Amino acid sequence: MSELRSKMIRVMKLRDFAPKTQKSYLSAVQGIAVFHNKPPDRLTQEEVDDYLLHLKETGKTSSTRSVAISALRFFYEHVVQDKSIAMKFPRRRKSKILPQVLSRGQVRSIIDAPQDLKQRLILMTAYAAGLRVSEIANLKIDHIDSARMQIHVYQGKGKKDRNTMLSQRLLEELRTYWKACRPNSWLFFSKKRENPMCIASMQRIYRRAKNDAGITKGRGIHTLRHCFASHLLEAGYDVRVIQRLMGHRSLSTTMVYLHVSGNGLASVKSPLDFLDEPGTSATPREDDDDASK
Repeated sequence: MSELRSKMIRVMKLRDFAPKTQKSYLSAVQGIAVFHNKPPDRLTQEEVDDYLLHLKETGKTSSTRSVAISALRFFYEHVVQDKSIAMKFPRRRKSKILPQVLSRGQVRSIIDAPQDLKQRLILMTAYAAGLRVSEIANLKIDHIDSARMQIHVYQGKGKKDRNTMLSQRLLEELRTYWKACRPNSWLFFSKKRENPMCIASMQRIYRRAKNDAGITKGRGIHTLRHCFASHLLEAGYDVRVIQRLMGHRSLSTTMVYLHVSGNGLASVKSPLDFLDEPGTSATPREDDDDASK
């Protein structure tokens, strides 16, 4: 497996896979090797199918199974170069799960929960600019453009650069933070100031703040990014503007926030609520009248 593993890592690096993707794919291929106690390049189609069925029967999530299928398809097509197996993997439908969105008051409670200035600023930045947690971790001081009131996001998801908004309030808070903490290069540094804070630490900060605020919704810090988009929609901003700020390649990805935004839904009355209004009393149907003649 070690030779195959090295070859797989090499192929993934040549294709510029993200470190997180590399780790997930290696774990998936190792999983099928452990399950059958056999090198994965010696498995038959039936044995591969047995493993995928095992994942389903043991209650693995749709997301976990999808990663396994993608990893194994990649392994057999590009590492082992056995397309007879790679072409037979099932194409899974992606589950359409709506993002969880908090109210403005709940977001304020989460941001205000930490006593530590840096922790509070991490949460505020996630919400104020709609950033992914990896983008927050990669922020440097010179990415904050106060002259143009923008935050430069370098090499975000899909290796794409973009600009997003810089809130005036966030800028003032960041200036206070800079005076107090004096970051050198990375805006949010780890214990070793020359390194950025890791994503896992930022997730722990969010979970702790959420618990302290007594809020149960919103599993990870990415929830604040969802809130950014949804609250902008509720404020009346155009969905295409929000698409650019979020860095979405497809407008359909941004459109999902129309389903979770409360804008307009609260003002719509159910037909049940106006059954007893004046003018809605029961009247004979025309076909009933015709039948009686």
